[in-house]
Amino acid sequence: MNRTQYCVKLSVQPSRGLMDEKFIVLVQNTPPGFQLTIHALHKCEDGHSWEAFAHYTANAVGTVNVSEDPSLGGTYSGVEQMGLLWSLRPVPGSKPGLRIRKENVQTPMEVTISVYQGHQTEGFTDQVRLAGTVVERWYMAPGVRRVPITEGGLTATLFLPSGPGPFPGLLDLWGGGGKLVEYRAALLASHGFASLTLDYLTPKITIETGKIVDNSYFETAYRVLEQHPEVLGSRIGMMGLSLGTSMTLKMAVYSQVIKLRCAVCISGTHVQPVDGSVEEMLNFCRENAGKTRISEENQVIFRDLLLPIPTDPALKVDVGRLQCPLLLVVGDDDENWPAQESAMDMKDMMERAGNSHLLTVLLYPKAGHLIEPPYSPHARASTFVPANSHQELVALWGGETVAHSRAQEDAWRKTLVFLREHLYGGTMTVEN
Repeated sequence: MNRTQYCVKLSVQPSRGLMDEKFIVLVQNTPPGFQLTIHALHKCEDGHSWEAFAHYTANAVGTVNVSEDPSLGGTYSGVEQMGLLWSLRPVPGSKPGLRIRKENVQTPMEVTISVYQGHQTEGFTDQVRLAGTVVERWYMAPGVRRVPITEGGLTATLFLPSGPGPFPGLLDLWGGGGKLVEYRAALLASHGFASLTLDYLTPKITIETGKIVDNSYFETAYRVLEQHPEVLGSRIGMMGLSLGTSMTLKMAVYSQVIKLRCAVCISGTHVQPVDGSVEEMLNFCRENAGKTRISEENQVIFRDLLLPIPTDPALKVDVGRLQCPLLLVVGDDDENWPAQESAMDMKDMMERAGNSHLLTVLLYPKAGHLIEPPYSPHARASTFVPANSHQELVALWGGETVAHSRAQEDAWRKTLVFLREHLYGGTMTVEN
């Protein structure tokens, strides 16, 4: 290509937006039929780098529009508007078992997008790019407020939407890795929900007693959210992933304090000691560890941990007693928890109880365990350190990248619709 004749132009619009917002990548002013590679590079807060790339051929006017034109190869193929995000993978030579998780939601995820001549597959840092730009993806929309919460002994963060409240509330629970994970709650607040993300496993929250928190800890979090002046106390839901789903189901059914308008449960199970604490739930899992399988790649597979679904009513939450709408999000290639089997058992339980009208099940073919906000890169397996443990495992989460990414996008859209319907729907009254 004659560089003096052609000055390649690259634009990404919007260059700054929310993580779940699509962008348009446009390459212009190349020779007709020009072969090029569009490359995305992201350096995580942990120092590891991730990349995605795709091969394109410019049309008759020297243009490539990623939202309309097919990739001919790379980390994804076909017309994939957001493929440069969801197909991100560790650069060659990286440590195995990596997973992207945003830690500081007050800064953006920065992705450098570049254009290279020809259909390249490696060695991007050694090549001269034809054009480049940096895009920002945020979990916090402008005006969203981040409020650390320590009241009542909690380790939590409340994200409040911009504008005047009060707002419907959400209690957000993550899984067995513990720690305070903020990015989903921040994104939910960006869509109008006062979202409190809660750490209920990490040892630092139990220094006074030396024990894992009991069920009253979740009720304390609910009361803090319910009584906050910018939260509508009678319009609160819960969302859980993995172990967070188990805790959400138990609280929704048995707590005399927590009164939910709705619940969203992702990739989890109702199988647990019904009268047990969080610690007893963890012990229950450990006792079943003999069922754990090891793959040929030495990956720990938890799927068999709680199978078959027990018939003993003391070992599974009676979801037939639910009094609020429940959305179950499940991947049929979940290799970590028996989520699909649990969902079908819960469906049967609710039908027998006459509560099937409260249940919505989203079952996604070839999706894995970690169904996250859209365009989050898929991790089929990653290193995992269970809370209150120093043993590093390689957990197999499952899922095929393209199908899993489709599931994340669809599930997020339908989750927001579900939450708006049940937390914003009906007559809104200011109660606080």
